[in-house]
Amino acid sequence: QFELVESGGVLVQPGGSLRLSCAASGFTRPNYARGWFRPAPGPSREEVSCISGAGLTYYSDSVKGRFTISKDNAKNTVTLQMNNLEPDDTGTYYCAIAADGRSCQRVTQWGQGTQVTVSS
Repeated sequence: QFELVESGGVLVQPGGSLRLSCAASGFTRPNYARGWFRPAPGPSREEVSCISGAGLTYYSDSVKGRFTISKDNAKNTVTLQMNNLEPDDTGTYYCAIAADGRSCQRVTQWGQGTQVTVSS
């Protein structure tokens, strides 16, 4: 079983930047996919960004060009750099890991979440 611990969520003004980090402990492999999700209308979560085991990246249309995902296999961490933040980016951001390293569509483990608030 893995444990995912997020950090970096704070209150920031519109147009500002944040960096979220997610540290994984337990048995993980570099080829696992890692991603970030946030609440969506209804019971589901929106996949904000994902980086596959091969290093391929995905971004939702709402964050493309503003957010950048990266990972450090040696430190077992994944980072989401968030620039030009908008009020609609407000929410709890959840780190996720997927044993199917091709995508984040089938999440194996969730983190507890970190709150991002974008407000003036």
